[in-house]
Amino acid sequence: MAGHSAFKNIMHKKGRKDAARAKMFAKFAREITVAAKSGMPDPAMNPRLRLAIQTARAENMPKDNIERAIKKAQGGDSEAYETIRYEGYAPGGVAVIAEALTDNRNRTGGAVRAVFTKHGGNLAATGAVAHMFQHVGEIRFKTAAGSPDSVLEAAIDAGADDAVSDASGHLVTCSFDSLGTIAAALEEKLGEPESVKAVWKPNLSTEVDEDNAESIMKLIAALEDDDDVQNVFANFEVSEEVLKKLTAA
Repeated sequence: MAGHSAFKNIMHKKGRKDAARAKMFAKFAREITVAAKSGMPDPAMNPRLRLAIQTARAENMPKDNIERAIKKAQGGDSEAYETIRYEGYAPGGVAVIAEALTDNRNRTGGAVRAVFTKHGGNLAATGAVAHMFQHVGEIRFKTAAGSPDSVLEAAIDAGADDAVSDASGHLVTCSFDSLGTIAAALEEKLGEPESVKAVWKPNLSTEVDEDNAESIMKLIAALEDDDDVQNVFANFEVSEEVLKKLTAA
């Protein structure tokens, strides 16, 4: 089982409830504001903004929150954020990528480095582990969106690379550059997606034991808890038995 994605799914189901949801919405709002400020405030004319809004809507972020984030960029008083990608290693040689939006590079860099150090990992130079991943888009639909064949056909027509269906739903994969456009095309045919995400997908995963898995999960959780860190990706795998033990209530 893919460790990081499975771990995140279970944590979502266990829910860190209201506080986690508020933090997630705050991160979406920051990305929307930065995207709106970087180009046109119209999502039809701004691919980055369109993707940011699609991602937020898929997680049920209120429309008012989205509109406020766009207006904040238009007001000219928003902070000057920069996008930074941090790369490093967790225990067991597992590769980790953390994407951040920050208005203070030194603060965020220091905080990220401290998390890696505290949990037995080490921060590396940008580019050190990115070659172990593919930067792709993932669009997830509920089972009710259609049959596996109809979803695959819609995905191919929209220009996606692949569509995989199972009992949990449909997962469409596409190039990162065309994610916003393809997500919009699929929404017209299949309805609103369950999630729209740009992800770093591992080319090869590393299987870890229980001790390392616990340390890695704590490292990832600490990174995700940082207000400046938007997304975290890792290339580890862990058995179902170990995963259930570590994420048990």
